[in-house]
This record gives sequence, structure tokens and C-alpha cells, in this order.
Amino acid sequence: MKHINIKVNKFALLVALIGIGLVGCSDELDQPELNNNFAGGTDFSKTDDMIFSLTGAYQAIGDRGWEQPLVVSTRGDDVNAAGDQQGLKNQDRYVYDNSFFGSRTLWETYYRDIIRAHTAMEQINRYMEFADEEGIAQGNQYIAEIKVLRSILLFQLSQVYGAVFIPESSDLDAFSDVTSVPTKNEVMQHISNQMDEAIPLLPNLRPNERTDLPGAVTRYTALMVKAVANQELKNYQEVADATGQIISSGKFSLYPDFYELFKTPGKLSDESLFELQYSDFGTGEGDRVSHLYAPYGPNSWDPNVDGSSNGWGFFEPSLKFVEFMLDRGETERLETSVFFSQTGIDSLLASTDYTAEELPSFVSPITRDDDENTSEVRSIFSSGKHYLPTNQLVPGRTDYGSNKNYIVFRYSETLLMYAEALLQGASNSALSADEAVNLVRQRAGLAPLSGVTLNQVIDEKYAELAMEWGKRFFDMVRLERYDELSYDGRTFTADKAFVTYHQDQIDEFPILGEIAN
Repeated sequence: MKHINIKVNKFALLVALIGIGLVGCSDELDQPELNNNFAGGTDFSKTDDMIFSLTGAYQAIGDRGWEQPLVVSTRGDDVNAAGDQQGLKNQDRYVYDNSFFGSRTLWETYYRDIIRAHTAMEQINRYMEFADEEGIAQGNQYIAEIKVLRSILLFQLSQVYGAVFIPESSDLDAFSDVTSVPTKNEVMQHISNQMDEAIPLLPNLRPNERTDLPGAVTRYTALMVKAVANQELKNYQEVADATGQIISSGKFSLYPDFYELFKTPGKLSDESLFELQYSDFGTGEGDRVSHLYAPYGPNSWDPNVDGSSNGWGFFEPSLKFVEFMLDRGETERLETSVFFSQTGIDSLLASTDYTAEELPSFVSPITRDDDENTSEVRSIFSSGKHYLPTNQLVPGRTDYGSNKNYIVFRYSETLLMYAEALLQGASNSALSADEAVNLVRQRAGLAPLSGVTLNQVIDEKYAELAMEWGKRFFDMVRLERYDELSYDGRTFTADKAFVTYHQDQIDEFPILGEIAN
């Protein structure tokens, strides 16, 4: 098998290849039934083309509708659902509506893309029948990468719904007469086992060290997926072992500027274990690979760059989180996490003991990049982690957050998971719990801790990971700290851990109705 040497801008290489993959294999990936006999004219003797099956899988995982991350993320005491999406607002208050379109599309699109992943793996296996030894090794790596992508989707599905199906091929007939649904624990163990298969076959690199597909999956991405699955299982020794390998590699470090980590300068940093990549390809018009960030932005603003589009106001950091951060003396992380409005600041002053004089100067509707949040309705705050300053937009692009990547896993979470695992009884010599936590605190400008406690680690995770994929909510459920989730008129109980299956899914698979009842 010949090496593929495509010289394009390193930053845009993966998303550029994804675009090629759309042309090369999207028809097959969109029609899983073709995979059963590999019809459709694919010439599997052209073994160099197997990369198109891989990039098609990357395209599928990045092609997320705006509502899907919000269904995963919008529960917990770090964030409120806002705006006019009543189904999302109900979910945020643990009132689950089995007719909410967001719940339906999360299930349907995630499973669509999991089936696409299986189609891609099956296509690669067919290419490998014609490949030489080098090509077979390359194909095994590609399949391992796709196993990781598939597992990320399955992980989030199970976090949201609990018991979910585990597809083992692209054969949709396998679901025609299902008699059981794997439990959440079974799904998480399956993911852990899948990562054990994938890890030895993946590059021993940071994602940003890959020169073939910069930012793509490596063994450290797989170790992180194994760690989060075992964290859900409360297998803390497995968590410590997996995160300890990431730490001991010496390959990862915290991006020094927390504010810029979530913006253009932080794309594919040495902190990144995996992020969904998007690009305007450096041009003000024409092709782009994008995600719709408008739901996270204020529905009214005065941007630094005229003509830049505002957001929709669907995703709001909570007052509880803002007060928690102020009480801790947080600066960089609070400024980064929350895009304040004057309405939000007034609400903060009215509901806490803080006075205007006591608030730090960055608690302002005007960011350090001179974009002003003027929203008075829908949301009182917006998410700073999903905000891209308008002076970082590629000239000519006006969509909110255009060109911004979407971080999924990063090294600071690795460090804090590792520290928690040690305090939950695991052992590992990569670092002490104090050392792991203090690396994160040092970046945040906070004093080091000595003899760190479990509660301090959980607070650190709250401060560090708020508004990121519901991580705070899932931590509180796992730790059974339900009182934290009962705030601002909400009452959380253990039976509210999982979102109700949509009625369309129950109609298609009646066994889901039995679980729901």
C-alpha cells in the first residue's frame, strides 16, 4: 500500500480530507444496506481509497445538529436551558417529555452515525482483503480509530438514556426483533473492552502530533474514553490506570491561557485529547465545515466586528455557578466560562450579597475582545466557552462562532479524574492527587492545595469543566449528590438520571416502553 502524501495546510488537513471523504464514500455510508454485499461499484482493490471510509466516519461524528450537544449538556447546576425551546427547558428541570424533538434527533442521528461507523469498518475490512502487509496494518489502525469514534457516540447516548442498544454491524435487520436492551453498565463495559482492542493499534502520539490527519484519534484518545467509561462504572482503579498512562506519557500539558484555549489560538493544543474540528479554510466565502454555535450566544449584542451574527440564547450559565466561582476567587476561569450581560449582573446583585463595587472588573457585559452582550430576554448570561470573539472570525464570515472547534476531552479533565480516582481508593504513581489538582489550579491562578480532599477535587471539576458536555451533571449523578442538582426550584431524584425515550423510538422498539415504565 502506498503512503498518501497530501500537502495542505496542517490546521485544515483533517477537515479537508473529510470533504474528500464525502465525495469518495458518502453514498455508501448513507446507505448501510449496501454494505451487506458491498454493491454500488466500490473497487476494493484500490486499497489507498480506504482512507475515505475513515474520513467519512470523522465527518459523521462532527456532523452534529445544534440540538444534540444541548440535549447531552443542558442538565446540572452549572447551566440552565433558556430561550423558547420548552422541551429543553423541561428537560433541564428533570421533566422529561417523550415528544421533545431534541431527544428524538439525538437518538436517531447518533445511531445513524454509529451504523455509518460500522459500515466504514466493514468497507475497510474489504479493502484489507486486497492489501499488502503495510496496508493491513493501516486498515487495522483505521478500524481502531473508528471504534473510538463510535464509542464516543455510544458513551454519550448511554449517559443520556441509560439502557441503549449496542450495534455490532451495519446490518439493520439485526434490530428487527430485539428482546433485550443492554444496561448502562453493560454499555460502559463494552466501551472499555472496545478501547482495550483499539489502544495497541493506535498511534503513540498526541492528536496534534499526527501529520497524516492532525487532531485525529490516537491511543491517548482511546485511553481517555476507557477512563470515562470506567468512571461511570466506578471502577476507579481502571480510571487511575488509564489516566495514569496519559499523564506518564509526558506528551500532554495544559494550554497556558485558559481564555484562549476555547478560541482560535487553542485549536488542537497540547491539552487536547479529542475535539470536533471545523474550519472556514482561511477564506471569507465558499466551502466550510461548521457547527451551529448560535444556540449558545446572546440573542442581542453589539459585536466588535460589525455584521457579526448574534446567537439564540438557549444555553445559560447558572447564577449558582457564577456565585460559586466568585466565592472561590476565580478570575480566568469565570471570565472564560461566562459571557455576562448587564441584566445578568443586575440579577446577581439582587440575589446575592455582592455589591457592584465588590465584583471584579471582568464581570462586565463587554468582553476583553470588545464584544458586548446586550441581551435582556431569553438568557441573563451566555456561555463563554462557546463564544468566539468577532475579531477572531475569518474576515467575510459572520456566523456566530464560525471556524470554532468543539472540545470533547482535554488533559485538565484527565488530571482531575486521576486525582478523584486516587481519592476513591485507587493507586498509581504517575502523580499524587495534590500534584494533579495543583497543575490545574496553577493554570487558573489559584494557590496550591495540600492534602487535597475528594470534595475539593469535585469542586475543582465544577470550576474547570462547567458547560462542557454535561460533565458536572453526570458527576453529581454518579456520586449521588442529588442535593446539588436540586436548586432554583428544581428537585432531582435518582429516577430522573435518564431522559425518557422519545415516543417514536418506543413505537419502533416497544421494549423501550417496558424499560421506561
